[in-house]
Amino acid sequence: MTVTIFIVSLLGAMALGIPISYSLLVCGVSLMGWLAYTGGLPAFDSQIIAQRFVDGADNFPLLAVPFFLLAGEFMNAGGLSRRIVNLAMAWVGHYRGGMGYVAVLAAIIMASLSGSAVADTAALAALLIPMMKAAGYQLNRSAGLIAAGGIIAPVIPPSIGLIVFGVAGNVSITKLFLAGIVPGIMMGLAVGVAWWIVARKDKVKSSPRVPWGERLKVTAQGSLALALPIIIIGGMKFGVFTPTEAAVVAAVYSLVVGLFIYGELKVKDLYRLTLAAGKTTAVVMFLVAAAMVSAWLITVANIPTEVVALLEPFLDNKTLLMFVMMVLIVIVGTALDFTPTVLILTPVLMPVVLKAGIDPVYFGVLFIMNNAIGLITPPVGTVLNVVSGVARISMDDAFKGVMPFFIAHLVVLFTLVFFPQLVTVPLQWWMGR
Repeated sequence: MTVTIFIVSLLGAMALGIPISYSLLVCGVSLMGWLAYTGGLPAFDSQIIAQRFVDGADNFPLLAVPFFLLAGEFMNAGGLSRRIVNLAMAWVGHYRGGMGYVAVLAAIIMASLSGSAVADTAALAALLIPMMKAAGYQLNRSAGLIAAGGIIAPVIPPSIGLIVFGVAGNVSITKLFLAGIVPGIMMGLAVGVAWWIVARKDKVKSSPRVPWGERLKVTAQGSLALALPIIIIGGMKFGVFTPTEAAVVAAVYSLVVGLFIYGELKVKDLYRLTLAAGKTTAVVMFLVAAAMVSAWLITVANIPTEVVALLEPFLDNKTLLMFVMMVLIVIVGTALDFTPTVLILTPVLMPVVLKAGIDPVYFGVLFIMNNAIGLITPPVGTVLNVVSGVARISMDDAFKGVMPFFIAHLVVLFTLVFFPQLVTVPLQWWMGR
């Protein structure tokens, strides 16, 4: 009955059109009322809800979220994103279907800078969709490619999604960051292969081959942008700074480069960019705080134990259990946005993961990858909505365009389910074991 109260209160509030953050609070209040009625808690106490809400946001690692968001705003406004696209265009733009490879390469590089799928997709779409349209590429396929490239951002560090999962699941964020590198690159390669398959017969204009001198010049111009992921990953690997401190380094670095070196970021823009990052941060932090109320009550209500019992037949087979959980998350991801799915399912599934003896870092990377794929599935599909808005096409057309790349991402996801060594072995190497 407790599980029913949890599901009905959450989905019922969402069905009434209540925002997901408030729906999580409704769910928490409903659970507390039920537990007080059945004797699971001494009494209904609204002060506990308020205390858990404040404690949910009072978490040092979460400070990384506003700083990485701010870094992303500074990068886009300061010219770092544009230079990355120019760099990719210089090296791979002349191949058949070259602009598609430019989109994939730029998406991988930008993913290692900001960690935000929506920000990366918006920046890439604004830069590349007009160019691809002028060159004769199919508009919906181009939009789908850029959307599929944009969702690499939550997997490759620095990833806001991995930070949120690490906080909610009490998992090392540094290990999550390092474990996400290989899967993120695999996602990019899979999208590139899918693009090669679907675009090889298109009759489009190829960009002229860029001379070596110009390539080196463009690479030098983009070198400051390329240095940032090296600084972040290297700093965390060698213990120079924590992920939270890395976020501050990224924000300050992007500010200095955009303001003083490239000169494209203006002092007058700082208030607007900081405000934009602050608004996004407020949404994320309110969600996290509300989810922590539900997460605490989920634990008190012993819902994880009931879920463990439900999945008991699969506990002896880690691969089968991971497969079942990934299928479940794919389904949930079509109906819920990225962050709410992470916050709702993490406290429910983590006890199952630990009970089965699955590496929580490995699970976390696949969990975030799966939720990222949900960003390009209708009806919610935030990234799909962004790219369809920029390209001015319908959601249906955008989904048709993204379908080959959606399949490519699923292939990578379930390959990692059956071959976990692709995540765990590189992590052990990164950690110096």
